Amino acid sequence: MKRRNLLAALMAGAVSFGLAGCSQEPESASTDADSSAQSNNSEQAAAPAEQKQTYKWKMVTTWPKNFPGLGTGPERLADNVREMTDGQIDITVYGAGDLVPALEVFSAVSQGTAEIGHGAGYYWKGKIPAAQFFSTVPFGLTAQEYNGWMFHGGGLELYREAYEPFGVIPWPGGNTGVQMGGWFNKEINSVEDLQGLKMRIPGIGGDVLEKAGGTPVNLPGGEIFTALQTGTIDATEWVGPYNDLAFGLHQIADYYYYPGWHEPGTALEMIINADAYNKLPEHLQAILDVAIREMNADMLAEFTARNNEALRELVEEKNVELRRFPDDVINRLRNMSEETVKALAEKDEMAGKAYDSYKSFRDKVVPYTQISEQTYVEIREPEGEAAPAQQ
Repeated sequence: MKRRNLLAALMAGAVSFGLAGCSQEPESASTDADSSAQSNNSEQAAAPAEQKQTYKWKMVTTWPKNFPGLGTGPERLADNVREMTDGQIDITVYGAGDLVPALEVFSAVSQGTAEIGHGAGYYWKGKIPAAQFFSTVPFGLTAQEYNGWMFHGGGLELYREAYEPFGVIPWPGGNTGVQMGGWFNKEINSVEDLQGLKMRIPGIGGDVLEKAGGTPVNLPGGEIFTALQTGTIDATEWVGPYNDLAFGLHQIADYYYYPGWHEPGTALEMIINADAYNKLPEHLQAILDVAIREMNADMLAEFTARNNEALRELVEEKNVELRRFPDDVINRLRNMSEETVKALAEKDEMAGKAYDSYKSFRDKVVPYTQISEQTYVEIREPEGEAAPAQQ
């Protein structure tokens, strides 16, 4: 009993002492606490300032400012990155010719004139022959297959290896899907009709045209209308109905041919100066990566949605004469393309590596595409019912 009374007394005393300590805290302790709180507040105030360092970047593009799809995509990316980084990365977008000429985008990013650029790899084939494989190959991968190669088939690693010597980091930055064959002022009934033809057509497709006896001309989009109107070129390809309508190409050409054998799934690219990218904190690098991947997917979705509407307008309202390339022309071009691509791979070591990887993936993916996508498209419509463009 005495022991329980003693324990009770000790507990009561401890409680009493604790209450007294809480209500009568020494003045010096209060001062120390205030100082500590002020110090913590100062550190917290300083931390956001350090984290909020901003990076003002310039983006140059090969497209006219705000051009549908190709030009609006970079603007959307800049807006998304600005919002996702809470303003830490602030990108100003310049259209073709606003800061540098359209076909100087790669050099501008490589040299640091601009931190980021948007274009297409085949425009700089003179610097990097392998770049054409990362853009489009005649009779090659579709957009869906290309993305498979890029992100899950080793393509992206080779892409970056090819650009590394120039201090540039590339990403797939959008895709047009299968393009149209182009605008012509004469009928194409045989491969002989391509002989002597001056046509705006870039990349490997241009080399194939040259093999067929034509003359490829590499022009930025903003110069195409005038070149075709004045007779500097006889024919042109650009992208597809959505973009071709915006350029008004139906006003100066008689025939609109399909399919785009030369560009079956053209990938655009976002390129970033390596020094500028490496200066970013890792979380901002991650945001850029995600934003560019989103842009890559969204641009293809936009072209898929808009091309149909634009084609109907061209055919039904603008009275454009839609033509399909004859089978014998397609077959000859396919053979010439195979020879041209092989020759390119043999001339340049990096192009050879890209070709081996590209061809290996194509050989693996095409059989499944044939039994899935291709077969489905063939059976989707009732037998004998043609698509509107073929009627």
